[in-house]
Amino acid sequence: MSAWLLPDHIADVLPSEARHIEELRRELLDTARGYGCELVIAPLIEYLDSLLTGAGQALDLQTFKLVDQLSGRSLGVRADTTPQVARIDAHLLGCQGIARLCYCGPVLHTRPERAHATREPLQFGAEIYGHAGREADLEILWLALDCLRAARVGDLTVDLTDARIPRALLAGMLADAETLTAVHAALADKDASALDRLTRDFPAVTRQGLLTLIGLYGDESVLTKAEKFFARTAGVPEVLSNLKWLAGRLEGVRVSFDLADAHGGWGYYTGMRFAVYAQGAGDALVRGGRYDGAGAVFGHKLERERPAVGFSLDVKQLAQVAARRPARAAIRAPWSDAPGLRSAMEALRARGETVVCALPGHENESDAFDCDRQLVEAAGQWVVEEFPRSTK
Repeated sequence: MSAWLLPDHIADVLPSEARHIEELRRELLDTARGYGCELVIAPLIEYLDSLLTGAGQALDLQTFKLVDQLSGRSLGVRADTTPQVARIDAHLLGCQGIARLCYCGPVLHTRPERAHATREPLQFGAEIYGHAGREADLEILWLALDCLRAARVGDLTVDLTDARIPRALLAGMLADAETLTAVHAALADKDASALDRLTRDFPAVTRQGLLTLIGLYGDESVLTKAEKFFARTAGVPEVLSNLKWLAGRLEGVRVSFDLADAHGGWGYYTGMRFAVYAQGAGDALVRGGRYDGAGAVFGHKLERERPAVGFSLDVKQLAQVAARRPARAAIRAPWSDAPGLRSAMEALRARGETVVCALPGHENESDAFDCDRQLVEAAGQWVVEEFPRSTK
C-alpha cells in the first residue's frame, strides 16, 4: 500500500474546493453574527468522560479514542460539537439570561453517517440557550434558513416534528429501554410490521396511537388528522398547535410534517425538531431542534438545566450543492526590484485587492485567480490598467 493513500472516507481538499468551503464558512458565521450569535471555539479533543457525558453518550460508537501521554487518561476526538457548546454555556459562561452561540470546526467520525459522506465533516451550528418558548424555536428556524440562503441554496423544504408526541403516547409504559429504542426505530423506519410485533403487549390505546403515527407524514393536512385522532391524548393537541404556529411563520419554503420521525436519537430531543432539505441534495442539509437540559450535567446547580434549541450542518456537504462564487478578480504584477513596485503592491493589498506576482520565467502561466488587470510602470509611477484582450 502506498504511504500517501488516505483512510476510507478521508480526503484532501484541493484549492478550488477549499476556497468554496472557506467562503461558505465565512458567510455562515456572518449570518449567525447578524442574529447576535457569539462565536465559541471548543477543543478538538477532551477527556473521554467529559466528552461522553449526558447527551454525548449517544456518540460513543462514533468517537475516536486515544490515551493522553501527559495524564494517562482516555481522550476522545469530538464527533459532535453541540455537547461541548452546552458544556461551555453551563460550566464556563454561567449566563442567567439568553445566550446565542455559534461554532464552526472539524469533527471526526469512526464511520460515515451516510453513503459517500466524509468521516471528517466541518460542522457549523448555532444554539440559543435560556428561552423555553416557541419564539426561540422560530428564531433558530429562521437562522437556519437564512444560512442556506446566504449559501445560495434554494428550493428548500422544512420538515417538522416534535419529540413530545411519541413520548406522550408512551407515557407510563413500563417497557425496558431496549424495547423503547426498537419502537422508536420502527417509527422512524415506518416499519409497521416491526411496530406491530413490538407493541403486541402494549395497552390498546397506546398501540393504536403508535401505529397511526407511522402514517402521519405529508403536508399540513397531517396536523388536521392528528388533531382529530389525538384530541384526548394529554399534551399532544398543544404540540400540534405549536407546529402549526411555526409552519405559518416560515415564508418562501415548503413545509412538511413527519410526526413519527426519530432521526438523530429519540432520547436527545425534548421538543420541536426539524430538518431542511434542498432539491438535489439527497439527505437533509440541516438538522436541529430543542434539547432542553443538555447542559445540566455540566453545571454545579440545578438552574444550569437551561432551555436550549439549535441546529448544525456539515459545510462540506453544503458545498456540494451551494452555488459557487465567481473567481475573485486579481491584479498581476511583474517581478522586479524597481523602485515603488513593492509599495504599490502593498497599498493594493491593503485595500483588499489580490495581487499575484509573476515570478521570473512564469509570466505566461495562468493561475487560479481571474487576473483582469495588471500593474505597470508609467511615467515613473506604478498604475493599474486593464489587460489588453489579446494578452489575457
